[in-house]
Amino acid sequence: MRKKIVAGNWKMNHDLAETETFFNELKKQMFPEDVEVMIAPAFTNLNHAFTSTREHPIEIVAQNMHQSDKGAFTGEISAAMLKSVGVKTVILGHSERRAEFGETDDLLSEKVNTAIENEMTIIFCVGESLEERKAGTHEQVVSKQLEEGLFHLSDVGFKNIVVAYEPVWAIGTGETASPEQAQEMHASIRSSIAKHYSDGIAKETAILYGGSVKPDNAAEIFGQEDVDGGLIGGASLKVDSFMKIVNAFQK
Repeated sequence: MRKKIVAGNWKMNHDLAETETFFNELKKQMFPEDVEVMIAPAFTNLNHAFTSTREHPIEIVAQNMHQSDKGAFTGEISAAMLKSVGVKTVILGHSERRAEFGETDDLLSEKVNTAIENEMTIIFCVGESLEERKAGTHEQVVSKQLEEGLFHLSDVGFKNIVVAYEPVWAIGTGETASPEQAQEMHASIRSSIAKHYSDGIAKETAILYGGSVKPDNAAEIFGQEDVDGGLIGGASLKVDSFMKIVNAFQK
């Protein structure tokens, strides 16, 4: 059975005091046994977040990493540095990294290789722009991102991949893909994986939806056959809204 995952991506939000307050409250919550709960705080708070949640069913995740093991890359963070503070999972290819920081499929392929070499799990983001959606090329765009970023991996390597589908037009805009649109794209992604690898690997791969998931729409989105959870932005910044999303599978 595929994993159910709810991952909170905090982006550039929450300082140390706010992070402490959040986790003190989160640790009091009861978590569904069949849902993996992940939080990706700022780099500066990764170590504190990991040590404060060590005894709780919460995985601390990094928002990004550099493709090199070490070197003169001012401001960057390596896989080994992440692992040294307890982080074993990294988000790669988020639409904001692609759009605002110019990360290409080729660069992301390098980052994927480095993460796999360091035995890390990867939440790999794919998604189309509004223009691509309107042009009807969204499935081809996402398929290309998968092919160029991930499909060079071996069967064994690909088992460390979680895919996150994020329609770029629905991130931070208040817009959300309909449950039917989410299911359509998740099914297309799973089909692409099956064609390149196998039906078995495709069925085992968790595919998350990321795009303005909120407490009031999570259950319907998560109820789609090929949606295995969410990569949550703004709604993950408060414990109450985040936990309502974590518990959306239970309805």
